Amino acid sequence: MLLFCLLLLLFSSEHTPSATANDADTLTAGQSLAAGEKLVSRNGKFALGFFQPPAGNTTTSNYTGLSNTTAPGWYLGIWFNMIPAFTPVWVANRDTPIAGPNQLNLTRLQISGDGNSLVILNHATGSVLWSTATQAQPANATAMTNTTAAVLLDSGNLALVDSSGSGSGSAAPLWQSFDHPADVFLPGAKFGRNKLTGLNREFISNKNLLDLGLGAYRIGLDSNGDGAMVLRHRAPYDVVYWSLGSSVVSLLDSILAMNPQTRGLISAAYVDNSEEQYYTYNVSDNSSLLIAVLDISGQLKMNVWSPAARSWKTLYAQPAAPCTAFATCGPFTVCDGNSDPFCGCMQNFSQKSPQDWELGDRTGGCIRDTPLDCSNSSKSSTDMFLPITRVTLPYDLDSVEDAATASKCAEACLHDCTCTAYSYNSSCFIWHGELLNVKKNDDIDNNSEDVLYLRLAAEDLQSVREGKRRSVAGVVSAATVIGVGLLVLVLLSVIIWRKQLKCFGLSQGGGGGGIVAFRYTDLGHATKNFSEMLGGGGFGSVFKGVLSDSTLIAVKRLDGARQGEKQFRAEVSSIGMIQHINLVKLIGFCSEGEKRLLVYEHMVNGSLDAHLFRSNAATVLTWSTRRQIAIGVARGLSYLHQSCCECIIHCDIKPENILLDASFVPKIADFGLAAIIGRDFSRVLTTSRGTVGYLAPEWLSGVAITPKVDVYSFGMLLLEVISGRRNSPDQMNTSNSYYAAFFPVRAVSKLHEGDVQSLVDPQLHVDFDLEEAERFCKVACWCIQDNELDRPTMGEVVRVLEGLQEVDMPPMPRLLAALTERYDASSVQ
Repeated sequence: MLLFCLLLLLFSSEHTPSATANDADTLTAGQSLAAGEKLVSRNGKFALGFFQPPAGNTTTSNYTGLSNTTAPGWYLGIWFNMIPAFTPVWVANRDTPIAGPNQLNLTRLQISGDGNSLVILNHATGSVLWSTATQAQPANATAMTNTTAAVLLDSGNLALVDSSGSGSGSAAPLWQSFDHPADVFLPGAKFGRNKLTGLNREFISNKNLLDLGLGAYRIGLDSNGDGAMVLRHRAPYDVVYWSLGSSVVSLLDSILAMNPQTRGLISAAYVDNSEEQYYTYNVSDNSSLLIAVLDISGQLKMNVWSPAARSWKTLYAQPAAPCTAFATCGPFTVCDGNSDPFCGCMQNFSQKSPQDWELGDRTGGCIRDTPLDCSNSSKSSTDMFLPITRVTLPYDLDSVEDAATASKCAEACLHDCTCTAYSYNSSCFIWHGELLNVKKNDDIDNNSEDVLYLRLAAEDLQSVREGKRRSVAGVVSAATVIGVGLLVLVLLSVIIWRKQLKCFGLSQGGGGGGIVAFRYTDLGHATKNFSEMLGGGGFGSVFKGVLSDSTLIAVKRLDGARQGEKQFRAEVSSIGMIQHINLVKLIGFCSEGEKRLLVYEHMVNGSLDAHLFRSNAATVLTWSTRRQIAIGVARGLSYLHQSCCECIIHCDIKPENILLDASFVPKIADFGLAAIIGRDFSRVLTTSRGTVGYLAPEWLSGVAITPKVDVYSFGMLLLEVISGRRNSPDQMNTSNSYYAAFFPVRAVSKLHEGDVQSLVDPQLHVDFDLEEAERFCKVACWCIQDNELDRPTMGEVVRVLEGLQEVDMPPMPRLLAALTERYDASSVQ
């Protein structure tokens, strides 16, 4: 008896089952699987047994820092058998874990007496803790008796089969775990529904890192076959927050092809026939471990095992932004996708369950530190409102029609004890009860004027204000001390700038080396009251002008107070203090009230697109001129990326933004979308920028943007310089033949065939350097590769274009090819 107790204590101290030399892959009728025993697939990759999720002392990052927390019990499940990070891929009794070591010792997995199901049985009481009999079975499955066996297949699928045959599960199984997944989508499994039986294979997230019960999110196909991720159990209906869309397979193939770790490794498929409708994927290399997981926070992630790092690495996630999942942070929180962790409580609220937050489950959200004043309805409430700016408004709002002012809106909220917040922007909206789905919105392109006014107890708001006063007082004191020390320098700076700018007039327009502040009236005079327009765009119009010293200028007048202010700041901050022969020179600016104007040197030959694409162009650009333009633009971008104090990404490289001077020297212009991001490239830009046709795939995947987005755009521009034609026309050919001849795809194909001559602008009449044209085509096709790691830097591009560095033959970009194949197929249909 003492030996038995020691063995029981030894087992309960271990969180994961240990391997044994004679582990088998099959459980037959009459046999049972006890705690401490396991089945192992023939390839050794998967194991089945009883386990408790580890609380600490493990190499997997998912479970670090949880040593003070224990799992709710033991589970029967399947996990990866040969990696140090314990990773369950399927769990049987998700919502009915086995309570403790004593109960676990009495528990067995075995085949039922009639042979039709697998059961977890308590031998002391005879009670069934879990059974496959309660789950749907294939329509063509037949009942078994003593020939039934449970087999753990090499794919990680546990199948109940007739062992009198091959024993490998080749016949239709009576039951299989692939039909009843947990939160992991394994290669070879099906995600979708059986039209005959009604079986719908959907994935449901775990509650948290240690509780593997049914969590907050699920992904599945609806009756129309459309896949969507939804928040579960949200009365009165589930909330859909992300949909797969019809092109998910092509998109997944293309995105995975961009990653060196998955290129050629994964193939996805969509099947829709009279019996089934499902998605699936396969891995070509069986030694690679790769899984799709519906995460606790509501993201679908594609993870690959890294032997070097001894951990799982996320290759792809949808939705890309963690705050997209509905209410992932719970009530009274603000979700900030650029922070880690991304969930935080609102002011004067605290985590409802710090333990759940530690385990990755923030859906419980936060609770008030101080109750609201609603105890006595006979007097006015003393509650007050704290404004929260730059956030998206919460879910489930109510409109108050008769509240015509902000004060009336606030009053309507105070008179309702269930009202927790209001917002007023020409209309009054209030919220009752919990505030859900509030997200931080720091996107510089955000135009929202909405402010959320959070209702707080008066004493809480008072503490907030006192804290701000103390903070301000400290800042003022520090500023005073520092200001005294800097006073002399400030006075010297004022004297210097006064000499340069004088009366802020046009007399300084052409001569000084710095940026000049112009008066609006003087710019009106210089442009003849903005009468001669040179061009226009989404941000405003450009006018020709002449300064008093006869300097030709181009004045960009930015339209719209808010949008104009954003572009104004972007352009001045990005190119205001840098000089390069291939960057347009910013002479000065005007900022009076809502008037925002930028003054540039005038480029007499206009923009590159006018010379490449317009049939009425005065002259055809010679090959030597095109060479000069390509190398000049590359040098300008290389300077922005690598030679400035801070890395500047232009974000909108296209022929319209390349200006040409009298000698056809190119100048990169229009920095209204530029981003100064530093050298660590850690900033994530959440709003797509630039122009369709020149956008790199990263803009769609939500990853951190690097200078390689400009490299991609330059590659597209270089192909247009070579060919003298648009990569994509403004009007789609109704026959879809355009997509079959999409020029970047055609360029790679012709390059591989050795037929570069057919790619060069026919207006040159073979008057070009064929060897140089081939080199230009190669570097252009390297620039437009799907994976940014495969693209060269702009410095390398310059060296290749100048003939100082060799370049290999580029592969076909899979994303472009996939898009062409899709439109080819739709054209045939």
